[in-house]
Amino acid sequence: MARDGAIYVCQSCGGVHSKWAGQCPSCGAWNTLVEEQQASRPPGALAPTKSARSRSGLTFETLDVETPAPPRIVTGVSEFDRVCGGGVVPGSAMLLAGDPGVGKSTLLLQVSAQASLHGAKVAYISGEEAIEQVRARAQRMGLAHAPVQLAAETSLRAVIDGLKADAFDLVVIDSIQTLWSDQLEAAPGSVTQVRAAAGELVRLAKKKRVAVILVGHVTKDGQIAGPRVVEHMVDAVLAFEGERGYPFRILRGAKNRFGATDEIGVFEMGDVGLREVSNPSALFLNDTGERAAGAAVFAGLEGSRPVLVEFQALVAPSAYGTPRRAVVGWDTGRLAMVLAVLEARCGMSFGDKDVYLNVAGGLRITEPAADLAAAAALASSFADKPLPQDCVVFGEVSLSGDIRAVSRMDARAKEAAKLGFTSALAPRLAEEALAMKVYGVTRLSEAVDRIARGDFDGGA
Repeated sequence: MARDGAIYVCQSCGGVHSKWAGQCPSCGAWNTLVEEQQASRPPGALAPTKSARSRSGLTFETLDVETPAPPRIVTGVSEFDRVCGGGVVPGSAMLLAGDPGVGKSTLLLQVSAQASLHGAKVAYISGEEAIEQVRARAQRMGLAHAPVQLAAETSLRAVIDGLKADAFDLVVIDSIQTLWSDQLEAAPGSVTQVRAAAGELVRLAKKKRVAVILVGHVTKDGQIAGPRVVEHMVDAVLAFEGERGYPFRILRGAKNRFGATDEIGVFEMGDVGLREVSNPSALFLNDTGERAAGAAVFAGLEGSRPVLVEFQALVAPSAYGTPRRAVVGWDTGRLAMVLAVLEARCGMSFGDKDVYLNVAGGLRITEPAADLAAAAALASSFADKPLPQDCVVFGEVSLSGDIRAVSRMDARAKEAAKLGFTSALAPRLAEEALAMKVYGVTRLSEAVDRIARGDFDGGA
């Protein structure tokens, strides 16, 4: 029987239950319910009286009032500022999450140092490393001269009191899972502790007009650890991604109240820290000569930034009864759909063949405009006919085999032209919209026939 005042909180989804169970009834995760003591109200909160509730009221305003754009703290790391929407907004709270070892602390130390060199007063509070370790990293990165205020602390009360005693422009907390409140009996890193620490820091950010960046851990499934409510409390959620074996790191904005979502910043990890990549398209492309069969260059969009990446496909005879389907950097369900359309609408057979699809460079593509590029790479490998070296591909494939137009085709073409591409395999509507040679297609079968014949000498 549970003790009085005890509850069981799922460490995966944050669900609260009155009794223990092996499997969480909310999310289905096993062995994630942890006993915690129930608090009557949040720490420091006061119950409103009846007279206070009766005196409260709402003040309404109209929508036609001009509101100035929020001020920004320019950190000096242009890729980070780009994802934030032009800089960090004072009074905002941001959550940065990523896999262990991907470089979250390195990125934020670099951001903190550059922001302090640009005139901002910055505090870096580490709960995972000692001050000497942070200094050693700064010396290795050549940032030891930056006037960043360092502290190593895990007590939430000490952190809040220290930030209230001084005026900072930017505060970095590394990480939110290490903070603990002495008013709660839950262990550090638990759902209750993370929720309480995030709530106190967000309130401090709004009250003191200080920008707070929280570092969050991720689970083995790639989700941000802790309760989902933390993502709703903060103003921006940034994901720092990177494939093992690749030096590239992608900073992606999953949520941003002061800027565009799905914006990306590209970095390259080196011996002395992260180097900004201003032209990621040149980084993700192979320029070693003629294009091989099974490769197609996709002109995509990541947020507002056009990015060119290479789709690589391999179609080979299967040595087993069940053919393999392997994909890296693209959705597995999307690959299954494209293969089904190729079989049903284009007469291609993959039943006795293994299919491998890879997005070069470790970038993950999610937009439907990549359907035609994936199909072109598969058709090129199937027919053993390479696409032209100067041709990019984009377009959405429907289940009927139609090629649909995609957004911002002119921006995709301009990015391709910067890197020397002169033609595009694209929807028919792009012929009038783009200032380059366009092999316009309305059906996927037309694109497959053109690739099989190698008919890329003339126009559409």
